[in-house]
Amino acid sequence: MYVEIGCRVLLGTVLLAAAAGKVSGRAAYREFTRSVRDLGYRPAGPLAAAVVAAEFAAVVLLAVFPPAGFLCAAALLLAFTVAVATNLRRGGGTCRCFGRTAAPLGRHHVWRNLALIGCAVAGALAPAGPVRPGGAILAAAVALLAGVLVVMLDDLRYLFGGSARA
Repeated sequence: MYVEIGCRVLLGTVLLAAAAGKVSGRAAYREFTRSVRDLGYRPAGPLAAAVVAAEFAAVVLLAVFPPAGFLCAAALLLAFTVAVATNLRRGGGTCRCFGRTAAPLGRHHVWRNLALIGCAVAGALAPAGPVRPGGAILAAAVALLAGVLVVMLDDLRYLFGGSARA
């Protein structure tokens, strides 16, 4: 049960940060929409809106109906992984994954998304059982920290010299 709690919090944190970052202002949303268009996806406006809506929907589902939330998160992350891998083969692009920064797409985005898909699968398959409040709080806190680190991945790579900032 603690695995399920941790996976819900981790995925919820990442997807909420992604959706909120994209709609944090007109400029952020415009840049996200432009990045969708630059990656070759048309019509960019409706697709960008659908992505944000799906991210928010996954967060809500993770909170109220976890099986559907894990499925929604995994499907969304799989679509993102395919889009990133396709664009890496075409020559790249920028990731506006969390709205606020424009990091060059890289293999680390594919690996990040695959790890998050694994988290969705682990959460969906985690056995149910009794939960102690202390264990649930610990699982949620560790998952929240991991979620923040996932959200900050491009910044951490830049900080430690793993990539150039666009």
